[in-house]
Amino acid sequence: MRLLHTSDWHLGRAFHRVNLLDAQAEFIGHLVTTVREHDVDAVVVSGDVYDRAVPPLAAVELFDDALHRLADLGVPTLMISGNHDSARRLGVGAGLLDRAGIHLRTDPAGCGTPVVLADAHGDVAFYGLPYLEPALVKDAFGVDRAGHESVLAAAMDRVRADLAARAPGTRSVVLAHAFVTGGRTSDSERDITVGGVAAVPAAVFDGVDYVALGHLHGCQTLSPRVRYSGSPLAYSFSEAGHRKSMWLVDLGADGAVAAERVDCPVPRPLARIRGTLEDLLADPALARHTTAWVEATLTDQVRPADPMARLTVRFPHTLSLVFAPERAPDDPDVSYARRLAGRADQQIAQDFVAHVRGAGPDERELAVLREAFDAVRADDALREVAR
Repeated sequence: MRLLHTSDWHLGRAFHRVNLLDAQAEFIGHLVTTVREHDVDAVVVSGDVYDRAVPPLAAVELFDDALHRLADLGVPTLMISGNHDSARRLGVGAGLLDRAGIHLRTDPAGCGTPVVLADAHGDVAFYGLPYLEPALVKDAFGVDRAGHESVLAAAMDRVRADLAARAPGTRSVVLAHAFVTGGRTSDSERDITVGGVAAVPAAVFDGVDYVALGHLHGCQTLSPRVRYSGSPLAYSFSEAGHRKSMWLVDLGADGAVAAERVDCPVPRPLARIRGTLEDLLADPALARHTTAWVEATLTDQVRPADPMARLTVRFPHTLSLVFAPERAPDDPDVSYARRLAGRADQQIAQDFVAHVRGAGPDERELAVLREAFDAVRADDALREVAR
């Protein structure tokens, strides 16, 4: 059985205020063409179909167009909700869409109930694990502590129990939206840390033939059977080095996996350039970036006059300007934002305690901080569900 694995469409998202809807529509067309030209048997979309819980109308219309085009091909499509989606909104009409071969899996209660497709070698059971917000699903899964690993492990227990009751030789595919240990992050993913932990071990998914992951925006292979497709478009300059693609996966009669990448259309390349303003304007090696979307980091000791206006003369598509003069990390003039770059919220809070008191928090205080941040996350998740 041949699968096309994609995820993280983020329909409705912009790139530094540049509307990406046309680029997203081009990707949908490319996906449909790939399904047709490569004789794909099933499409799997591993979450974050939309960029936010209440997407703009144009994004909903593009999604509707995608569903119609996929249904017209007669190729089954399986989708799960991600942490950016409203699971309840995305799942509206799921029962009716099933009849058209579009299988939306947004309800955590259905983790152990697969969509079963067949080929010449027998059945393939597809299990959809939508994004599982630990605070919202821990009681339903019967786990004591709200954590990503515990709720995913409980969901996978249901998958393995269902699979064990099926005919011998039944192959299995799991769609999941999660941060799995070993995955490389980028700046455009929303933090899902709970209890100080965001990642879960890949071993949670043991016992199935292929795991189609979503959430991280870089295409990557954690093992031959566990892969991220990544997002089809770049959504931050941290993805400048990404090769955006989908996985074309062949699932053999014995469950063996062979996979190759299918490149996605690139609306415009990304470039990150760094140096003094005069160097950036004069360096001949940078001429190749004149048609790219550019993030320029200026290292001038004194902020130059009209830097954006001058940069856009040479680089018309400059979207981001960062001022970062070369200074020692302990220089008092180093900006607060630079000192905090790359640090999680809880780390910042711990550093603040240490700065004010002269000593960092003890174990009891660390637990209080974790509980406070987790409570805010849970409240945010509940508010989003209620919208």
